[in-house]
Amino acid sequence: MAVDAAARPNFLRPLAVGAVLVAVVGLLFGVPWWTVVAAPGWGTAGFAVGTAVFGGAAVALPVLMTLGHRNGVERAGLSGEVLLGAAWVLFTWSLIGNVLRVALSAAGVEEAARVSAVSVLAVGAVLLAWGHFEAMRVPRVEEVEVTLPRLGAGLDGTRVVLLTDTHYGPIDRAEWSRKVTGVVNSLGADVVCHTGDIADGTVSQRREQAAPLADIDARLARVYVTGNHEYYGDALGWLGHMRELGWEPLHNHHVVVERGGDRLVLAGIDDATAHHSGHPGHRADLDAALEGADPSLPVLLLAHQPKQIPLAEAAGVDLQISGHTHGGQIWPFNLLVRLDQPAVAGLSRRTDRTQLYTSRGTGFWGPPFRIFAPSEITLLVLRAP
Repeated sequence: MAVDAAARPNFLRPLAVGAVLVAVVGLLFGVPWWTVVAAPGWGTAGFAVGTAVFGGAAVALPVLMTLGHRNGVERAGLSGEVLLGAAWVLFTWSLIGNVLRVALSAAGVEEAARVSAVSVLAVGAVLLAWGHFEAMRVPRVEEVEVTLPRLGAGLDGTRVVLLTDTHYGPIDRAEWSRKVTGVVNSLGADVVCHTGDIADGTVSQRREQAAPLADIDARLARVYVTGNHEYYGDALGWLGHMRELGWEPLHNHHVVVERGGDRLVLAGIDDATAHHSGHPGHRADLDAALEGADPSLPVLLLAHQPKQIPLAEAAGVDLQISGHTHGGQIWPFNLLVRLDQPAVAGLSRRTDRTQLYTSRGTGFWGPPFRIFAPSEITLLVLRAP
């Protein structure tokens, strides 16, 4: 009996996970199928073709994602991510379309279901085209002034550029990376930071796309911390490669920069997932990062995830800068991100001393779309009181 009791969870867990995945995929494709195929009544041929398209897509998605993310077939993975993004957009706007259908029906509009279906398809197509353009474009510069009460007058006006979540991947964005470097170099940065998720893949796979990072200019420092995606692939490789490119990896470490006779501590901690990686010494350790730092100096902390902010609050950090959220990337996913993170985008005050800036990210992950969540290159101008 003891053996059966121990074995039962191992037997049931895959079934439970499988049931959840089937339910999610069923909803993701089933709601749009009902909205644009079944409800409008397009006739037998239309129903058959539409059902085949949505049914085939529902089967293809897990197959493509498995081939891409487990077996390393990058084209299959990219196709699956495009399909996932399209399905999410159609699912979201199908929900809205059904509200429209009910409203039109109540108003006595004939063919309300067909009007709703056509509207969903039209809006979905426009948003996906626009969203792909937004994902692939060079990000706009988001300039924000941040007053730090402990910042010395000599550091007033210090320009900190934040890059994060570049996610170099199966789409070759080497030219995009060069253009991002050009924008950064036009900003006259004192400090340039990268808060992780450089790439999806190993250094050898993404070397060319990451190469322009070596050409980024900063008067005082270029610093980097790991994100969760480094730990899915090649964290040690990226830490070493960033050092080769001339950046300072802040692996639970800090450096001090000086301007105008005043000093600022730049500290960094590993991603919140690092302790699961199996790499000895990899975990978010702010005590180690600040060891030996003058406690009277202001601290700028690099931490990949906004939810690492309690560590910063407890240590009296002045400003934490993070990424990870992508601003939700494809609306309304930002609402789900907010369930896991204390902030999705922008500047927020946490305590009398500690502030948090969350970037929407410089690149994109997975589906090559950004909808109502534009990418950014962040210019933080630090102000003394």
